[in-house]
Amino acid sequence: MTQKYDPRKIEQKWRRLWEKEKLYRAESKRGQKKIYVLDMFPYPSGEGLHVGHPRGYVASDIISRYFHLKGRIVLHPMGFDAFGLPAENAAIKQGVHPRENTNRNIKRFKKQLESFSFSYDWSREIDTSEPDYYKWTQWLFLLLYKNNLAYRKEAKVNFCPKDKTVLANEQVIDGRCERCGTPVIQKELAQWFFRITDFAEELLSGLESLDWPESTKELQRNWIGRSEGVEIDFPLVSEQSKVRVFTTRIDTLFGVTYLVLAPEHPLVKKLSWGKHEIEVEKYLKLTQQKTERERLTEGRVKSGIFTGACALNPATQKKIPIFVADYVLPHYGTGAVMAVPAHDERDFDFATKYKLPIIRVIRGGDLPYTGEGKLVSSGKFSGLPSEKARAKMTKELGGRPTIRYRLRDWLISRQRFWGAPIPIIYKKNGEIVAADEKELPVRLPGDVDFRPTGLSPLTRSKEFQRGVEKKYGQDARREIDTMDTFVDSSWYFLRYADPTNKRAFVSPQALKEWLPVDFYIGGAEHATGHLIFARFITKVLNRLGYLDFDEPFLKLRHQGLILGPDGFKMSKSRGNVINPDELIERFGADALRMYEMFIGPFDQSIAWDVRGIEGVYRFLNRLWQSSRGTPPQKTSLEAERALNRLVKKITSDIEELKFNTAVSSFMEFSNHFGEGLTKKQRERLLILLYPFAPHIASELWEKLGMKKPLYQGTWPTFDEVLTQQTTVRLPVQFNGKLKGIIEISPLATEQGAVRAIQRNPKLKELVSRAKRVIYKAGRVINLVA
Repeated sequence: MTQKYDPRKIEQKWRRLWEKEKLYRAESKRGQKKIYVLDMFPYPSGEGLHVGHPRGYVASDIISRYFHLKGRIVLHPMGFDAFGLPAENAAIKQGVHPRENTNRNIKRFKKQLESFSFSYDWSREIDTSEPDYYKWTQWLFLLLYKNNLAYRKEAKVNFCPKDKTVLANEQVIDGRCERCGTPVIQKELAQWFFRITDFAEELLSGLESLDWPESTKELQRNWIGRSEGVEIDFPLVSEQSKVRVFTTRIDTLFGVTYLVLAPEHPLVKKLSWGKHEIEVEKYLKLTQQKTERERLTEGRVKSGIFTGACALNPATQKKIPIFVADYVLPHYGTGAVMAVPAHDERDFDFATKYKLPIIRVIRGGDLPYTGEGKLVSSGKFSGLPSEKARAKMTKELGGRPTIRYRLRDWLISRQRFWGAPIPIIYKKNGEIVAADEKELPVRLPGDVDFRPTGLSPLTRSKEFQRGVEKKYGQDARREIDTMDTFVDSSWYFLRYADPTNKRAFVSPQALKEWLPVDFYIGGAEHATGHLIFARFITKVLNRLGYLDFDEPFLKLRHQGLILGPDGFKMSKSRGNVINPDELIERFGADALRMYEMFIGPFDQSIAWDVRGIEGVYRFLNRLWQSSRGTPPQKTSLEAERALNRLVKKITSDIEELKFNTAVSSFMEFSNHFGEGLTKKQRERLLILLYPFAPHIASELWEKLGMKKPLYQGTWPTFDEVLTQQTTVRLPVQFNGKLKGIIEISPLATEQGAVRAIQRNPKLKELVSRAKRVIYKAGRVINLVA
C-alpha cells in the first residue's frame, strides 16, 4: 500500500457503499436477539452542530456497531424534535413560516450527521412537526383526557413576557426563562394539565430497577419529593372552622407558636378583617409579582403579615396567631404550615424577625435544632424519643398518617403557534368536547400572524376554526393553545418502531419486536424534564393496556459537555464554537470520531484542544503506513498475548463506556506491534477498530484481500490464559535509589525476586550488602543496608 492516507476519498467511498447496501436498516429476524440503541433526538436549530453535539452520537454509534458485530439486530434510529419557540421566533424575525426554517435546518443537520457516517436507520426518521407524527401526539392527549388524566383549570403559571407564553416549572431557571433569559412573571390563566401526580409512587419505586446514573435517579427522587407525615387540624378561635396542616415532625407539636398560610390558601381572605384585611391585600399583590423560585430562595429575608385571626394548638390548647407568608407554597402539603421556630431554620428566622415565641421541645444542640432527640416541655410525651413520640402523638392528638409528594401536575398549554394543537372544542353552552379521532390530525393552519400577544396566534386564524361550527354548533371554537413540546418527546422512542403506521401510534407486533429501549444516551440536564415525562407516558400506556412494559429506557448514560478552548460552554455569543464540518474536511470523520472519545472520560466535561485531534490523525496515518507491507507468516508470542489483552480491554471498555482508555489502548498497541502482525492478527485488530473508525478500518480490511466486507465480520474473542501478563519490569532500589530493572513474574515471591537479582551480574552484589528487603509484588523491591 503506497498511496497516501486520504480520509476524504476513503470516507466518501465507504459512505456511499453503506448507503447503497442499506446497511443500517433494522429488520427483525427470527432467532436473532435485538438491541435498541437510542440518542436523545436534537432540536434542528439554525446554527447546526458544533463539536460538542456529536459526542453522545459517536458513543451510541460505537455501541451499535459493536453489537452488530456481536450478531445482534440493531435498531439505531434518528429524528428531529422539530416543534418549539426558536423556529417560531425566527419566523417572526425573518417573515417566513416556521415550516420553512425547520425544513432548512433539518436538511443541514442531516448532512452534518451523515458526514460522521453514523449507523442510523434513516428509513425510520421522524419529525415531530409533521402532521403524520403529531396526529398521534393528539391521539395521546385524547387518550389521557378520556381517562381523566388530562384536565383544564385556572392556575397561576410562569409566563415569559418576551416570548409571550407559559413555561413549565422545569423551563424556569433561577427565575428566568430557560430559553431567552427574561425574568418570568406569574399569571392566572386557564390551562391544560396532565395528572402526573397520579403516578408519583410508581415513578419513585420504578427507579430501583433501572440501570441509570445514581445522580439522575436521586434528582428524580427529590423532584417527586415523597414525604411521610401526618395531617392534623388546628381549630380556629373565632369561627367553627379549622386549618389543616401536613407535617413530618408531629413530635414538635408542643413547640408550635404560630401558623403560616400560603398567599393562595382559600382561608386567607376569609380570616382577614378590619385593618388586617387592607394590609393582607397589599401583601398578596406584592406576592403575585414573585416567581415560585424567588419565594423559595435560600437566604432571602422571609416576609409575612398577620391575618388578624388565631387558632388553637391542639396539643396545648393555647391561642397562636395565623400569618400569611410567601415562603409557603399552596401545592406542597396543605398550603398551611405549623411553625416550630426552635426546630426549623425558616420558622426561626421568621419568628426572630416578628418577635414571636420560640419554645424548645427537643433536647439537642443550639437553636434552631433540626435533629431528633428526647422531648422536653411536651406534657406527658416528655422524655420520649422523637420516633416513639410521633407514633403516640399521632394516635392520641387526632393526627392522620399521610404521604405527600412535591411533584406537581404537568402543565402542557402553550400560547404559541409552532406546536401540536390541543384537540378540544368549546361549545357555546360551555361544554368541553374532545375532537373526534377521525378528525386527527387537527392541522396547523397557514393563515397565521405570528406576532406574540400573550394569546396563541391561532386566535387570529379563520382557517383553524373553519368547519367547527357546522359540526359542533353555533359559536363552537377549537382550543387555541398548543402542547408543550415535551409531549412530543415523551413518546417518540415508541414511534421509531413503526414510523409509517397510519392506523396506530405503533403496532403491537412492532412494540414486541423492539421495545423497550435497551441503551439510551443523552444529557443529564433532562433528568427532571424529558426523562420523567417519558416515564410517565410509558406508565400511562402500560396501565391502559397499550404496552407490556412500564419503563421506557432500561439503561441510561450521560455524556459530559465538550467546552470551548476557553473552558466555557460553547456559544455563538462567546465566539468559542468549533465547527465539525471544517475538522472533517481537514482531518476526516474517523479522526474526529476517535478524538471525541479520546478527549476525556465520557461522562465528564472537558475543554476542546485542537492538538488532540492532530494527535489522533497522526495515529491513523501511522496505522495506514504500518499496514502497507506484506504481513509476516509468523509473529511473536508477545504480540499474540498483547492482542488478546487488547481484545479483552476494548470489549470491556465499550460495554462500560470507557472510550478514552480504549483509544489510548489502540495507540499503545499500534506503537509496539503495528508492523509485526500476521494477516489473522490484523483482521482482529481492524474489527476492534471498526466501531471507532469505520472508514479506515474497512479500507484496510479490503486491502488485506478479505472477500467479505468488514461489517459482516464477527467480534473477536480472547484466550484468558494469553491475557495474563507473564513478566513485569520490576524496579530494583538500594536505599530508595533506583539501581536497575529486572524481568520477573508478577506473582513472584520475595525470595524469588531476591534470587532473580542475584542472577543479574550488575545487581547481584546489592543483595550481600542489604540487611532487609521491602518488596511490593509486581511493583518494586527496595534493598536496605
